[in-house]
Amino acid sequence: MADKFCVTITHCRTDGDKATLGFVVANAAQGSEKETMVFLSSDGVYCAVKGEAEKIDEGAPFAPLKELVGKFVNAGGKVYVCTPCLKKRGLGENDLVDGATPAGGAALVEWLSSGSPCVGY
Repeated sequence: MADKFCVTITHCRTDGDKATLGFVVANAAQGSEKETMVFLSSDGVYCAVKGEAEKIDEGAPFAPLKELVGKFVNAGGKVYVCTPCLKKRGLGENDLVDGATPAGGAALVEWLSSGSPCVGY
């Protein structure tokens, strides 16, 4: 069984429900002692942009997105943000919340090459 887990998220502003569910699963994986990485691409990059997660709250039974992202990062989860997707939106590293790191697709490929399962939202 793999000791790693990956969640890819391609929505935030376009579908807060998918962003929320992605971080719920990421927190579950991190809580199960899996080294967990969230890879944000396309519209999903906004999950890690300062001031954006605060806008997403899907209501009970889910915690607000800002809380889910903070819990994940504070538990040691890794948040990688697609660098080309940031550039396309006129964003950069200084726009990201603490704990989020710009990364190219090679980082995702390397993670998955270790045998990590991956789910996408």
